[in-house]
Amino acid sequence: MLPERFCERMKDLLRDEYPKFSDALSRPAVRGARANLIKTDGKRVSELLSDCVTPLDYSDNGFILSDGIKIGRTPEHHAGMIYVQDPGAMTTLSAVDIEGDELVLDVCAAPGGKSGQIAERLTRGGSLLSNEYVPKRAKIIVGNFERLGVRNAAVISQDTAELGRAYRAVFDLVVVDAPCSGEGMFRKSDEALSEWSEENVLSCAKRQGEILENVAGTVKGGGRLIYSTCTYSPEENEYVVDAFLKKHPDFRLMRVKEAVEKKTSDGIRFADITAENIEYCRRVYPHVLDGEGQFIALFRRDENDEMPTILYKDAAQPLSKGERAEVEKFFKTSLTEPPCGRLVRHGENIVLISHGLPLPAHSVFMAGVLVGELSGNVFKPSHQFFSAYGSLFKNKLELKRGDSRTEDYLLGREIDAPGLSGFCAVIYEGAPLGGGKASGGRLKNHYPKGLRNKG
Repeated sequence: MLPERFCERMKDLLRDEYPKFSDALSRPAVRGARANLIKTDGKRVSELLSDCVTPLDYSDNGFILSDGIKIGRTPEHHAGMIYVQDPGAMTTLSAVDIEGDELVLDVCAAPGGKSGQIAERLTRGGSLLSNEYVPKRAKIIVGNFERLGVRNAAVISQDTAELGRAYRAVFDLVVVDAPCSGEGMFRKSDEALSEWSEENVLSCAKRQGEILENVAGTVKGGGRLIYSTCTYSPEENEYVVDAFLKKHPDFRLMRVKEAVEKKTSDGIRFADITAENIEYCRRVYPHVLDGEGQFIALFRRDENDEMPTILYKDAAQPLSKGERAEVEKFFKTSLTEPPCGRLVRHGENIVLISHGLPLPAHSVFMAGVLVGELSGNVFKPSHQFFSAYGSLFKNKLELKRGDSRTEDYLLGREIDAPGLSGFCAVIYEGAPLGGGKASGGRLKNHYPKGLRNKG
């Protein structure tokens, strides 16, 4: 049951629209997904999953999932062709253009949905730094990036104050999808319902203001900042935006992309809001757009002469001559061409870095793409490498929808691989799914046990 005081607040906020809003909240939540453009596109997903997805009208790559489908067991999900994400949450990154060569910081990134939307659009050498303060949640981002085949990102776990000290005027775009009271998730989250109170709303608003204050200086002159929440409360939305603009007159609100603007409601000008163009903020309501609640504010920082500065040295270590020789031997024998990037050692891992960021000295959960394990003179490529660079393998086992070998592979079984020998990428409908080692017409399965379907 919805908190009585929450309902009273929403009646004051929505007035004549409240009955439609209340009716929407009484219905089951929709499930959404989007095509991962690193591995496929919306058209192909529509073809493969035509019986269980309905395209969104404001996104070429977003869908509503049919009830009852176990999407996590499908090869499309395993291959990272789709990412399950609420349609409301998709609007935040759909609201802004991202150039392919930009440097982007996602400040509160877990579980990684918005970071994935960013990474897939950085197609011309751009780089992404995904940060999540809670280490356990940072690991979830790494797992999602592995499946999606993200190459151009690092995942770290740092306090926002530390981020603000380390990066000055560095990023073209900073995304703050801030922790909030979660009013927009009441249909999906019993925890958000049970924890709601006006006191928690105010506590969240205070924390959100602190996060924005900490990272404002990381935005370069002429760069952009997106602030979003999954809540309706003005205290966490328009009032946080207003307070931020009062402290930072070098930022101003921008309009979002037209397709998102048409499917969302204007920000609300309350009597004591002084910010110009507060209506440029966007509100996502479940009675207007299929999906859960969301708030979006897009800022641009004025041009200035501040020079980009990163206040730490790169912690990545060079490979030994022997390590480099073995990895390069693997590249030469197994790949059609070596992947772009720099090979480094990070902890016990051999990593290929194709992003343009130096690695911090601590709290790095993903430095780049894990290339593999070297034991003596024996090298074994990692699942992450198969997922990110499977298209470069000389040996590729191409599987199509309906091929029984796909299901067997996802169950961890050996499968037929006629005519192949050596390390082999398993490709499902054009998307790297995983890998293995072929010998004698069979493929030894290297799909990680923790990711396999249960029989």
